[in-house]
Amino acid sequence: MTQRIAVVDPGSGNLASVLRALDRAAADAGIPIAAAVTRDAAAVAAADRIVLPGQGAFAACMRGLAALPDMIGTLEARIAAGTPLLGICVGMQIMAERGLEHGATPGLGWIGGEIAPMAPRGPDGAPLPLPQMGWNTLDPAAGGHALLTGIRPGDHAYFVHSYALTGYKPAEVLATTDYGGPVVAIVGRGNIAGTQFHVEKSAAVGLRILANFLRWAP
Repeated sequence: MTQRIAVVDPGSGNLASVLRALDRAAADAGIPIAAAVTRDAAAVAAADRIVLPGQGAFAACMRGLAALPDMIGTLEARIAAGTPLLGICVGMQIMAERGLEHGATPGLGWIGGEIAPMAPRGPDGAPLPLPQMGWNTLDPAAGGHALLTGIRPGDHAYFVHSYALTGYKPAEVLATTDYGGPVVAIVGRGNIAGTQFHVEKSAAVGLRILANFLRWAP
C-alpha cells in the first residue's frame, strides 16, 4: 500500500531536496510512497505521514505556518490521532515552546524548551564559528529509538544553525552532537520527532533516518 507523505511548505523549507531524499530513501527501502509538497490543510489531514521542513529564522517560519489556513490545527489533530511527523532543521525548532531569534516568538509547544542563541567555545576558551556549518557526529541517547535504527555513535550528519534547543526535557532528546559542548541533534516524543540537522543533506545517514521514519510505527 502506497504511503501518502505530506511535506508541509511554511515558505522557508528546502523542499525539492526533501522530496528527492524521501523518494530515494523509499526506493532504497522498497517502500512505496507518494510524497508531495503542500500548503493545503486538507492534504495534511489525508496524509499517512507528515514532514515539516524549515530554513531561515524561527519567527519567519512560524509566521509562514500560521498563515496557512487551518494548518496548525490540522497538524495538531493529526498528531493527536497518532500520525507520525518529522520536523527538519527550523521545522524541528518550531516544535519547541518558543524561539529567541529576532525577539521571543511562541512556538508550537510540542516539545519542551526554547530555541536560544548558541555560544560555543573550543577547548582553549575561544569562541567557535557560527553558524555551526558542516558535518558533525551524532551521539544517540541510551535506550535507542526506531528512527535511529542502524545509526552508530560517531556517524555524521550535516548541520547549519546558530540557535539550538535549551531548557529541554531530557526524555525528549534522542541524540546530541558536540559543538563546544553537547547540542541537541534529534528530539522526539510519542509519534513526533525532529532533527536539528538536514536529513536531506546528510547522505547515507540522512537516508537511513528517512527510511526509518517511513517504517516507524509509534
